[in-house]
Amino acid sequence: MSTETARPITGDTAKRRSQAIAGAVAGVAVIAVLVTVFVTVRGGDSGEPAAAPAPVATSAQPEAVEPAPEAQPSEAVPGAPAPVQTPPELSKEPVVKGGTGTVTELKVTPLVAGRGPAVKAGQTVTANYVLVSYKTGQIIDSSWQRGEPFSTPIGAGRVIEGWDKGIPGQKVGSRIQIDVPAAMAYGAEQGDLRFVVDILAAQ
Repeated sequence: MSTETARPITGDTAKRRSQAIAGAVAGVAVIAVLVTVFVTVRGGDSGEPAAAPAPVATSAQPEAVEPAPEAQPSEAVPGAPAPVQTPPELSKEPVVKGGTGTVTELKVTPLVAGRGPAVKAGQTVTANYVLVSYKTGQIIDSSWQRGEPFSTPIGAGRVIEGWDKGIPGQKVGSRIQIDVPAAMAYGAEQGDLRFVVDILAAQ
């Protein structure tokens, strides 16, 4: 029986074998790394979609914003005076002079015609006035000098009889002269009187 003589491994052969082994080890290492990365990534992915972010809490209903009220046309107030265009003459205090003789009866003289409604007994009248002595023309009283009009019920016994009987029937916006006998004013002590009255309003 013949026997083969064992051949020794040469240097080139040993080198090639070492390179092959090293390549195989490197390939196995690369595969191991890839598998590790895949498992890690796969393990972090649960397979379920990411949860949606929680909605911001809001009130069930928005607060109602009340609309601004629309401007409503003003309604006429019962008993309120109608607007009256006051004649320009009534913006200046009148100059009042006395009369001659004596006043025997109540006398009303229109000086400036008014365009407002006629004053009725029982209404409250607002007026400017100048009061002088009929005999001397000296000023006794004046709302102009006080700086404010005078308001009073008319035809109700709250003022002298000369006013209660002389003003009703006159129109708002008028300037009138009223000559009042002493008996319908403050008596003999004051004597006969002359008023110039601007009727500004009546209600």
